[in-house]
Amino acid sequence: MDERYYWLGFNLISGIGIKRIEKLRAQFGTLGNAWNAPENLLKEAKLGDSIIQSLLIQRKKIDLQVEFDKLAKHHIQLMTFLDEDYPSQLKTIDDPPPVLYVRGELSPQDEKALAIVGTRKCTHYGRDVSFQLSQELAQNGVTIISGLAQGIDASAHKGALKGGGRTIAVLGCGTDIIYPREHAELTKQIITHGALISEFPLGTPPINKNFPRRNRLISGLALGVLVVEAPEKSGALITAHTAVEQGREVFVIPGNITNHNASGTNKLLQDGAKLITSAKDILNELDIEYTVQKSRVRTETIAPSSDIEAKILSYISTEPIHIDEIIRASGLSSAEVMGLLTVLELKGLAQSTGYMQYSLVT
Repeated sequence: MDERYYWLGFNLISGIGIKRIEKLRAQFGTLGNAWNAPENLLKEAKLGDSIIQSLLIQRKKIDLQVEFDKLAKHHIQLMTFLDEDYPSQLKTIDDPPPVLYVRGELSPQDEKALAIVGTRKCTHYGRDVSFQLSQELAQNGVTIISGLAQGIDASAHKGALKGGGRTIAVLGCGTDIIYPREHAELTKQIITHGALISEFPLGTPPINKNFPRRNRLISGLALGVLVVEAPEKSGALITAHTAVEQGREVFVIPGNITNHNASGTNKLLQDGAKLITSAKDILNELDIEYTVQKSRVRTETIAPSSDIEAKILSYISTEPIHIDEIIRASGLSSAEVMGLLTVLELKGLAQSTGYMQYSLVT
């Protein structure tokens, strides 16, 4: 059986990360030998008694061929730490994931990447800044990395797509799970023009404890992290602090001192993060040439391309309307409406104005 099967198998065993995998490879030569080793030989690898017992119990329940077949079913690639296309940036962090589950395609271009993070409950200003900077950075060949959450994350992904560039969503669940559900259409676009990646096995739900671990990959994949809006206690600040530990640059958009969502970002500035007011500022700090490639902007037809898109657009005016009103008027599900609104946003026909409200682009 191919060695990759055993990388997958060990990633399914709780408590076994890259350091224990290195011990197993050093002791047994291959992970295949380690997977099939008896208890007395496993003890020689000094994994710890509890880990060995967990391994002995769990490996009996795992059918490696079935697990690999699941990957094929969902069009997901398994990338191991030893693969040439495993992101080189991740290899420099403490405790890199032994494997990555990739839905879409990673590219050598992704070595030139910026992470953009912030609060889910962002202001209209924060949403616009995230979108516009992502779009301009994407036009200059920078891959945008974020976490697919509502608010700043979603705006960053959408801006990169609008700019004709690449974007990567790092998940706190399996790559076979769309979370949040209303980002189904955005997920499709990211897979086409980038990738979803996760260290978590297929079927892993988006539970709270996964996200701090996920955040180290968001910063680890990037040259730097831009925090747009974040309160003092937030995942975005955890990502920023992790970025510092990883030796990455931390950039901050200054915020209104009366805005709770800016308290964390302004504190980062006090602590020495770099103040950013334009895409040029970021490119200069990362030593990337500013050459806006307007030809790379992904253009869409200005008219709706289906009756259902036209129907949703008909409910939107220059005055913001809440998504619940569109759902009620259209008779469609919330997931369907969110997907259609994402399409209309990427076409430049509609825009989010914050707080789940949308208006026409004027």
